[in-house]
Amino acid sequence: MGEVTKSIDSKNREFKMNKTTWLLLGLFIVGAAVLWWTQQEETIQSATTLVDADRKFKVEDAESIHKVFIAKRSGETVTLERKGDHWTYNGEFRASPSAITNVMRAVTEVQMRFKPPSAAVPNMVNNLASQGIKVELYNAQGEQLKSYYVGGATPDERGTYMIMEGSEQPYVVHIPTWGGNLRFRFTLTGDDWRDKTVFRTPMEEIQSISVEYPKQQNNSFKLNVQGSRYELAPFYDFSNLPTQKVNRSMAEAYLAEYEQIGAETFKNKYPKQDSVLQSIPFANISLTKKDGSVQQVSFYPIYVEEDNIDPTTGIKIADSYVRRYFVKSNQDFMLVQHRVFEKIFWGYESFL
Repeated sequence: MGEVTKSIDSKNREFKMNKTTWLLLGLFIVGAAVLWWTQQEETIQSATTLVDADRKFKVEDAESIHKVFIAKRSGETVTLERKGDHWTYNGEFRASPSAITNVMRAVTEVQMRFKPPSAAVPNMVNNLASQGIKVELYNAQGEQLKSYYVGGATPDERGTYMIMEGSEQPYVVHIPTWGGNLRFRFTLTGDDWRDKTVFRTPMEEIQSISVEYPKQQNNSFKLNVQGSRYELAPFYDFSNLPTQKVNRSMAEAYLAEYEQIGAETFKNKYPKQDSVLQSIPFANISLTKKDGSVQQVSFYPIYVEEDNIDPTTGIKIADSYVRRYFVKSNQDFMLVQHRVFEKIFWGYESFL
């Protein structure tokens, strides 16, 4: 019996050892499988992330964008920067709100429309290489958010070629709610990027305004702010018109027109600018702010000749009227519409 017991005990120990070995081997296999699966999943996620980055041109948060740099093949560069409640163009001028809106919509709403077939890629790459506009987006800390190239349009003009910097795969992109070529939102040049506002002065910042009509001297005037009161004075000292207090609501209604009023376009390259400036202006307006700064603006009428029929005699008569003015404001030469600016062409008697 003792020998039998020893044999049984020996076999039990052998069985337990084999069981432990197989258990350890099983745990090793399971662990290896988990490690392999984890590595595969990380590889897939990494590849997916790279693909997403390759085609994700959109910046989700518009407020995170503080600078847009645009470089064209011609060598022209544009820098748009957020400054408080507005944007600046090339660090010197206030940028056009509409131009900024168009750019911001492009960079925050652009989406991939489709990935082109392999056969189309070489032509797209050639297009981007010859016509591509580089666009770089930065946050407030100066960190780059996106950098890509904007090329030409698809034949139907409903998509635009784009490629992320450092990538070899171009895409066709669009704004889902808008059909058109995104490229045009980045192709403005020079003054087209600038704000066309002639006067932008809140009423509470105005100290005085003088309006001179060289050919209508009795209509010329000066409007001065005296604390909570307003004083109207003739522009010319030789005038027989008196200096007098003006109704508050009347004066403030006039000053409010200067809060924002803009031009139609810049004409800084107009070849006959010197000739225009040698003529007699229709009006000269001088706006002085409470901080002491002064803005001088002169208006030169552009007459339109038109033949009309006298209703009484039936005879053709020549008639002329003004639709627009050339404007000299500081260093800029601009074109403005009469229908927009006539609201500030008051005369002395208008306040009475």
